Amino acid sequence: MALIDNGIYVAGHRAESPHSLEETYQALRENDGMAWIGLYRPDAAEIRSVANEFDLHPLAVEDALTGHQRAKLERYGSTLFLVLRPARYIDETEEVEFGELHLFIGADFVVTVRHAESTALGRVRQRLEANSPLLAKGPQVVLHAILDEVVDEYAPVIAGLENDIDEIENQLFVGDPGVSRRIYDLSREVIEFQRAVHPLIAMLQALLRGSEKYQVELELQRSFRDVLDHAIRVVDRADSFRAILQNALTVHATLVNQRQNDEMRHMSETSLAQNEEVKKISSWAAILFAPALVGTVYGMNFDNMPELHWTFGYPLALGEMVFLGVALYLVFRKKKWL
Repeated sequence: MALIDNGIYVAGHRAESPHSLEETYQALRENDGMAWIGLYRPDAAEIRSVANEFDLHPLAVEDALTGHQRAKLERYGSTLFLVLRPARYIDETEEVEFGELHLFIGADFVVTVRHAESTALGRVRQRLEANSPLLAKGPQVVLHAILDEVVDEYAPVIAGLENDIDEIENQLFVGDPGVSRRIYDLSREVIEFQRAVHPLIAMLQALLRGSEKYQVELELQRSFRDVLDHAIRVVDRADSFRAILQNALTVHATLVNQRQNDEMRHMSETSLAQNEEVKKISSWAAILFAPALVGTVYGMNFDNMPELHWTFGYPLALGEMVFLGVALYLVFRKKKWL
């Protein structure tokens, strides 16, 4: 059975705690009060049972059955239908886990449908049951308390995301190779968080606009306005996180390009230095090759060679060696190879 907690409230006090939906309907008819039904992952039969009893709109019922809805507020006659996306930060995995909470708010009933373990609705119920004069004001008080709880639960998420962003900023400048993946993962979390919190502003503003038409007490209107202020701050923080992460991606790309440029410059400098060394080696090799060529020619064992028996042949050969060496040295020096 998906019925988690169920109560009939009369004048702010819990009059009965029925154990089934049928008992709830009967008790509500017998008492002039309010039914607060808490369902967790109900099946189609249970949802349709509640829909038939409280005349819920088929479109809202279909949304509650299928789940995976965006945060929104819709009014069907005298019934409000809200979809909220609670969130909690998981320290172990450094991830944000999102839930889904559907609310049906009528004149004498509140139906909550949870599709994940996220929002502490039990704590909300206990807090309101401890304040019977407030709970006696009806379903609008329950709606405010749940909205306030969902928005308050965003505070640890903000703190967790902020801590992750601070760590990323430190990783950027130490050359951590895994920082880009972490930025992308965190950006995905922040975008999903934005999708959860952004609609809250329009939802709360719509509730405030209709407060006079539906005779919401002034003090309760102020309470809704306080929740709106908190939601605006949460949205601003989420937007700033996304801007910071986009800047972090830009800085990371710049740092990567800078490191690549430094590496390319170092490689170019190394290549130039190697070229200079090759030039020097080639120059000295050429200088040493010229005398060796002359010496090799005159060192051949032939009798009929020009100037072989000439008195000045030996000094001439030595002169040619010195001349060629000096000439090549001057040429390479002029070309700045030496």
